[in-house]
Amino acid sequence: MENSKYRAFLASVELGSFTKAAKALNYSPSGISQLINALERELDFSLLFRDKTGVKLTENGEKLLPVIRDLLKQEEHLKQLSAEIKGLNTGSVTIAAYSSVSTHWLPSIIKSFKAIYPQIELHLMEGIRQEVDQWLMDRQADLGFLSYKENMPYEWFPLAKDPMLAILPLNHPLANHSDYPIEFCQNEQFIMPALGKDDDVLELLSRYDLSPNIVFSTLENFAALTLIEQGLGMSIMNELITKRWTCDVKMLPLNPPQHITLGIAVHSYDTCPPAVRKFIDFVKQPK
Repeated sequence: MENSKYRAFLASVELGSFTKAAKALNYSPSGISQLINALERELDFSLLFRDKTGVKLTENGEKLLPVIRDLLKQEEHLKQLSAEIKGLNTGSVTIAAYSSVSTHWLPSIIKSFKAIYPQIELHLMEGIRQEVDQWLMDRQADLGFLSYKENMPYEWFPLAKDPMLAILPLNHPLANHSDYPIEFCQNEQFIMPALGKDDDVLELLSRYDLSPNIVFSTLENFAALTLIEQGLGMSIMNELITKRWTCDVKMLPLNPPQHITLGIAVHSYDTCPPAVRKFIDFVKQPK
């Protein structure tokens, strides 16, 4: 199957220039340009804007991008099925995950998986929930490690429950208590990770009709922990996020107890490529 024009288009979009796409695909920049021009002639409309800074999608290019990305994934699926029929374990898996999962779970999983399937390539994308979800929707990722939400448009495989904790400065009035009543959040100076868009925390606050004063928004949870260490506020995080960070803060279970369920999301287990199924099956095995 000859899809060089589609690969050239996708690489140009993802890398932002013909030069970078050429390097990635082992072409010359003019060769990439010729492939894109041929594709545009074939379709009879433009896909990319070109200027000195690189390339950007046209409106039509944006419409075709997910279709082309899916087409190339189907080609990869075909190759993997053919290899499986021949008794070969090859292919690639692109994994999207929270940074906490990629830090604390995935390294040992990947090491063990590669020991059994050395010919299967694994690619990792880290992000907050909105990014992981978007990568799945756009089919940039084959599967995602994230927390469960009602009505997700994916097939879901639960893996573990992760408790949610109140993270307090050491001088907080409740620091020496056995737990943290969640309703106290209403009157707190609150520090929100994920640029103020931590879906798990926002959903929890909404469930209890709480609207604390968000005084800081951070991208990384470690930045939030250091702010809390300095007495600048408190926060709520799932336990896995807090692992291996050394900060002088107090972590208390919430009252009533709360947790998120972490697991694997995939568009369809039955129709995903063999390498992806092998990875999912491996992760689901009791360790």
